[in-house]
Amino acid sequence: MKRIVKRGVLPFAAALLLASPVWAGQGCSDKPLEPGTVRIALQTAAQLQQQLDQRAPKVALVARVGQDLSEYGLRYSHMAFVARGSAGEPWRISHLLNDCGQATSALWREGLGNFFLDDMFSFDSLLIVPDAKIQDRLEKLLRNPAALEQMHSSSYSIVAYPFSTLHQNSNQWVLEILSEALSGQQFVKRADAQAWLKRSAYQPDALKISTLKRLGGRMFKANVAFDDHPIDQRVTGNIETITVDSTVRFLESAAPQTQVIPISAPQMVELPLRNATASATASE
Repeated sequence: MKRIVKRGVLPFAAALLLASPVWAGQGCSDKPLEPGTVRIALQTAAQLQQQLDQRAPKVALVARVGQDLSEYGLRYSHMAFVARGSAGEPWRISHLLNDCGQATSALWREGLGNFFLDDMFSFDSLLIVPDAKIQDRLEKLLRNPAALEQMHSSSYSIVAYPFSTLHQNSNQWVLEILSEALSGQQFVKRADAQAWLKRSAYQPDALKISTLKRLGGRMFKANVAFDDHPIDQRVTGNIETITVDSTVRFLESAAPQTQVIPISAPQMVELPLRNATASATASE
């Protein structure tokens, strides 16, 4: 079993020099982060932390805008769990990340600041707070690394099909863990989670992807694959996959007391260096 990697927030000065090592569904870049980007990422993390501190959930979900998906009518691209070990401990993000544009992935656990240092398209975010019963079940799962790995496949595709175990994308791992909390079961394998999702009428989003884009993705991007999709989807280009939107819709339907809180991107404010460093430390 692979160990879940813990990735802490870089010290402020180091973050100005080093590109973030992992992107969800995107390739890596050697371009250093701009100081302004680091500041707004930390401000975004601080806004999220304020919301979490006020609401104090045991477990919530958070989504970010890592890529521009407006072409497909979508806003948020990547989803994760957020929790703290106990009162007074920092909030931590748990999620699946693509290995730098390769056909593989790993599970990561990191601070709030790092979550927004991954080459964002926009710094808007979304906080999703399930009801107390779902939070209790998620908390038990997040404390069990074996259970998290049991729902993880290292074969990554950004457009993974919801009802196949051949590949997995970041949002699919979240959805399959969430299915255990919603069902009250701990599934033995991913196929069990997918069967439950199908019986429970989970409805993925269908992305209209042109033949040219599908061919380009297959030929030139290791983290894009269509071989797990039914043949009719590959022919028509109506590719069904797991999105933030479809996951939130399903959660709201299954657990109507779920709260969904949009958090607008912060205004760009110049922070003293010591404050930015303190924010990073608090998010480790």
